[in-house]
Amino acid sequence: MSHSRYGQQAEIHCVKSCKKCPFHSRAWVWLKIWVWEIDPRHLTFIKELGNGQFGVVKYGKWQGQHDVAIKMIKEGSMSEDDFIEEAKVMMKLRHENLVQLYGVCTKQRPIYIVTEFLSNGCLLSYLREGLKQHPSPIQLLEMCKDVTEGMAYLEANQYIHRDLAARNCLVDTNGTIKVTDFGLSRYVLDDEYTSSAGSKFPVRWSPPEVLLYCKFSSKSDIWAYGVLMWEIYTLGKLPYERLNNNEIVDQVSRGHRLYRPQLANDRVYTIMTSCWLDVQGGRETHLSGAVGDCSGLAPVDPTTTF
Repeated sequence: MSHSRYGQQAEIHCVKSCKKCPFHSRAWVWLKIWVWEIDPRHLTFIKELGNGQFGVVKYGKWQGQHDVAIKMIKEGSMSEDDFIEEAKVMMKLRHENLVQLYGVCTKQRPIYIVTEFLSNGCLLSYLREGLKQHPSPIQLLEMCKDVTEGMAYLEANQYIHRDLAARNCLVDTNGTIKVTDFGLSRYVLDDEYTSSAGSKFPVRWSPPEVLLYCKFSSKSDIWAYGVLMWEIYTLGKLPYERLNNNEIVDQVSRGHRLYRPQLANDRVYTIMTSCWLDVQGGRETHLSGAVGDCSGLAPVDPTTTF
């Protein structure tokens, strides 16, 4: 594994006018990083944001001016060598509904993962605590559509997320949702992600073919997207909240599905359940289809309630 000149500056190209750019007002950044290895001396740690499955996440500055989130990977939480190779691929994925990976610090321990910083934090916490008022039907649909746009891009680039859930989406200052941590679940060393065969996956978001055969595909991401929709429309409830992992495997394999959330009308719930069909039973083939489904529901009268 070779690394180019260590710690050189990033070149920033603002190519699209919008409100989401972390480095330039009203511009969406495409970041071309001359080297993927970031010099940790260029990072300033400001405050702790939380403690996730990989370790502590901190808010900080890169080169004294750029807002970033810095994940400090605790030793033993991930297969580091495999992840480092994966990070090279992840850095090439750029979309307005994906959290941008800016670089990594691998010359020391713990490893750092440096990403775009989104001020409203994790979607799960945002749903549970961050909404200032009861969300409108349009707002909930926009959240779902943001996720499908990012996931459709991953699928178009032949990339499987494997761990799509509200906890792995972030919210920017404008309420836009961005998907994060794509691909990382393969390197997690955590019982919550471990089947009896030793494979890693999040049980509550997994379809029968993953639970039983550890078979991942874009269709397993579609199943997880349906569960994420359910999280959005329950404002952050835990899927199958009364069941343990073994019970979930048994129930889902027998055809049990999540109930319709109170905030979801029949049309929205139909989209969810279409994501939970058996692979042979007509589950949506492409995430772009889910984008179309959500888009078709978007022109709803704002006064309409679910």
